[in-house]
Amino acid sequence: MKTPLTLALAATTALAPPAFAEMLDVEKDELTFGFIKLTDMAPLAVAYEKGYFEDEGLFVTLEAQANWKVLLDGVIDGQLDGAHMLAGQPLAATIGFGTEAHIITPFSMDLNGNGITVSNEIWAQMKEHVPHEDGKPVHPISASALKPVVEAYADEGKPFNMGMVFPVSTHNYELRYWLAAGGLKPGYYSPDDVTGQIDAEVLLSVTPPPQMPATMEAGTIYGYCVGEPWNQQAVFKGIGVPVITDYELWKNNPEKVFGLSAAFQEENPQTTIAITKALIRAAMWLDANDNANRPEAVEILSRSEYVGADYDVIANSMTGTFEYEKGDTRDVPDFNVFFRYNATYPYYSDAVWYLTQMRRWGQIAEAKPDSWYDEVAKSVYKPAIYLAAAESLIDDGLATKDMFDFDTDGYKATTPAEDIIDGIAYDGRTPNAYLDSLPIGLKGDQTVVGNEVQG
Repeated sequence: MKTPLTLALAATTALAPPAFAEMLDVEKDELTFGFIKLTDMAPLAVAYEKGYFEDEGLFVTLEAQANWKVLLDGVIDGQLDGAHMLAGQPLAATIGFGTEAHIITPFSMDLNGNGITVSNEIWAQMKEHVPHEDGKPVHPISASALKPVVEAYADEGKPFNMGMVFPVSTHNYELRYWLAAGGLKPGYYSPDDVTGQIDAEVLLSVTPPPQMPATMEAGTIYGYCVGEPWNQQAVFKGIGVPVITDYELWKNNPEKVFGLSAAFQEENPQTTIAITKALIRAAMWLDANDNANRPEAVEILSRSEYVGADYDVIANSMTGTFEYEKGDTRDVPDFNVFFRYNATYPYYSDAVWYLTQMRRWGQIAEAKPDSWYDEVAKSVYKPAIYLAAAESLIDDGLATKDMFDFDTDGYKATTPAEDIIDGIAYDGRTPNAYLDSLPIGLKGDQTVVGNEVQG
């Protein structure tokens, strides 16, 4: 059934810029943006390929980056004017966890889009602990099915290793969330030990996304959490099984953001709005008319200069389905969301969730009041820029007001318990109460000292 939003998207994305639309007076028109080879960089590729940047008077170069650290450093030192970023990166940089710099985001790039994959050997051992119906595993699959496998490895004196893409990545926090919800401890960070493996039953380490399948195939890790196409690549190669998508972990969770330095935005306010306009148009196009443009998007992403994976591998998730075990393909229409559900709005509550996970696992070493979470969120997430871009698109005749959340205070309604794997609701307005409700993780005044949680 076509909803009013679906019809609005179909209508507005079909329009060309009207002749009377005035271009913003941009301060800088030649720009270089960085990205990592993942399908959720799609808004950048689409904005480039469909001419949306040029419509705003921007001449953009897109450059793939070797890893997330190189990408962040490029934005900080000015080699890149902006980039496809992990949502945790602007927050961590701004509070001084890792590289310190004030990074902001006016645009959230997508919802969902990640999965957790285990090797065939681990899946065979997990499977006997997973309920089945009509011969197929019942989803979502809890990490409680992995717990006896991890315990068996521990009994044999073997560490259980899994991969994630970066210490402040969504993937790190989602993998930790899934493990903890199933009763497994993923380990803590401390100021003296940034491995994140203090008191861990499952040892998590960084592996760059494109290397995930090969690293698992080599036996260095037994599973991983990553964005597409690297879960589907494991299925395609016959080396692993995705056991859960992050849509099943936390329905419509925020993923990547577009990050720029605060200094860039201050020096180039109109340019920042113009960039945001082009990205919003790309997101609209990606979700328009019930994802009708996704096959074209997959063709763009499959090119070597973007993601560079096989068309069929990218299409497995980008076109509304997801393959778990080989042959077990299920409809997951919202696996990748780029505009629906206000996906592009930079909500403060999304920022606060990332900060709670940093605190939960010790990356934020000491307790902070609720007001601190709100202040940090507002220093990094910039909805005023986003709404200025939205207003300009409406003035241009390219969008309608009902397509944007103009009435919010920046905080989403509480995410209901039934939408999260552990059945614990999330309210971004009360981060400490939320932390206290989670059975595994730091809470209150607890700190990590040596190899122990104290307090």
